[in-house]
Amino acid sequence: MNSVIAAQNEHSRETFDRLIKAAKEVPSQVCAVAHPCDATSLCAAVEAHNMGLIKAILVGPRDRILEASEKAKVSIEGIEIIDAEHSHASAAIAVSLVREGRASLLMKGSLHTDELLHEIVHKETGLRTSRRLSHVFIMDVPTYPYPLFITDAAINIAPNFKCKVDIVQNAIDLHLALGLGTPRVAILSAVEQINDKMPTTMEAAALCKMADRGQITGGILDGPLAMDNAISPEAAEMKGLKSPVAGQAQILIVPDLEAGNMLAKNLSFLAGALAAGIVIGARVPIILTSRADTRQARLASCAVATMYAHELVKEAGTAVA
Repeated sequence: MNSVIAAQNEHSRETFDRLIKAAKEVPSQVCAVAHPCDATSLCAAVEAHNMGLIKAILVGPRDRILEASEKAKVSIEGIEIIDAEHSHASAAIAVSLVREGRASLLMKGSLHTDELLHEIVHKETGLRTSRRLSHVFIMDVPTYPYPLFITDAAINIAPNFKCKVDIVQNAIDLHLALGLGTPRVAILSAVEQINDKMPTTMEAAALCKMADRGQITGGILDGPLAMDNAISPEAAEMKGLKSPVAGQAQILIVPDLEAGNMLAKNLSFLAGALAAGIVIGARVPIILTSRADTRQARLASCAVATMYAHELVKEAGTAVA
């Protein structure tokens, strides 16, 4: 490993360590873990449980969970297991634990994301709110001085304008809940001028006006901004952009899932960034782990979800024991 990559990794560990440390200072939240039937997903849940980031309830076929525990050589003694016949049942039971008030977090195990989301968005038995569900990557980029939020790069494929309003508000609410202060939000496009032939520039302008009128709250918005103008003070200065967001954005709102996914993965694989991520907009935060996630990224995702769930519980005036 060369010195540059080593330095980047060290920087990333420090940033995510701060998130994990902050999460330990709030009460851990009960987390229903849906179908943790392989070593990777089970170890992530158990380690977060043992660190006090979550209080795990493992939902899935008991025999397969025990088999995964033996294979990974990780103890699950003292952790509640709720037996479920298969992955569909695991998802349904995990969601029901939230509806019953027994859990304030959800975590994806070794089932397909679509299986869990199907139960979450079910009209009668799911966890939908008036908000659209959206995913937020919380990225530690070694060359950038702030935690960088990217949304939505995992859930909404081609969001319409109404959906983007919720995507923006969800990300702002998460930023505030993590104690990171009022976020600077860049609405990304390919250019910084409004152009009626580029719908994303028109949407950006409308989103910013909604923030001016108090229809989007809690953040400072600017857009359209090209990627360089959003994160580079030098690029913003060269373009003559004068705003509190240009050159120092903390939240990047991407045009669609493909753009966001490519941006996040470019930062991860070419710039040495680490990415935590959760889904918000439901009654509770949802931790969507990936097999490619590092250990630190998985723990950071749990930390972020716990802090956000804690804020939701405070707002609701209830607690899950």
